[in-house]
Amino acid sequence: MERAPGRALEFASGGERVRGYVATPASGRGPGVVVIQEWWGLVDHIRDVCDRLAREGFVALAPDLYRGETASDPDGAGRLMMGLEIPRAARDLDGAVHALQSQPEVVGAKLGAIGFCMGGQLALFAATRNAKIGAVVDCYGVHPNVKLDLAGLEAAVLGVFAERDGFVPAETVRKLEADLRAAGKRVHCTIYPGVDHAFLNDTRPDVYDANAAARAWAEIVAFLRAELS
Repeated sequence: MERAPGRALEFASGGERVRGYVATPASGRGPGVVVIQEWWGLVDHIRDVCDRLAREGFVALAPDLYRGETASDPDGAGRLMMGLEIPRAARDLDGAVHALQSQPEVVGAKLGAIGFCMGGQLALFAATRNAKIGAVVDCYGVHPNVKLDLAGLEAAVLGVFAERDGFVPAETVRKLEADLRAAGKRVHCTIYPGVDHAFLNDTRPDVYDANAAARAWAEIVAFLRAELS
């Protein structure tokens, strides 16, 4: 399939400048979605997620939370994730929300946020801080240093998890869903059977599951369209 037109973008975060990647649909306009990286960094897979969302009609922006650093092995990725300064990441995510909403191609009063692994937890975190986010997709989100204050969350939440996830076991998913419901939030979590953490990442043949990934992607797109249209 033809690659959607993506481009580099810089935006303000406090007194700093942060780089990111933005992709726009062929129609030229659409709802905005912030795409938040896995622990590997802003790598080609995350840019491809932006491109895929653009082909579905969304304007998708991925901020570079590691400021240019990436990892290709789990040890390096773990170091980058645990070294991420959460207050700085919070500012960067706020800046990404503002930058995306300021894009002339973005339509609608609310934005979406989707994240994978580390980014799934950060997508929820961003939404607790920012009422402009009206829909969150948490794909097997985990980050031990990111604590959630659900009182500030106004977004509907879709959780996409894996049955064989060693990082996010089923009881953790059930607790997240129960906590969100107890706080009066709209949430639906799907635990995909027989798959591993990161099963949506088609650059990871060790864990990628094409059938489950296709079903999850359809669920994600339908959720974002329903909440942001």
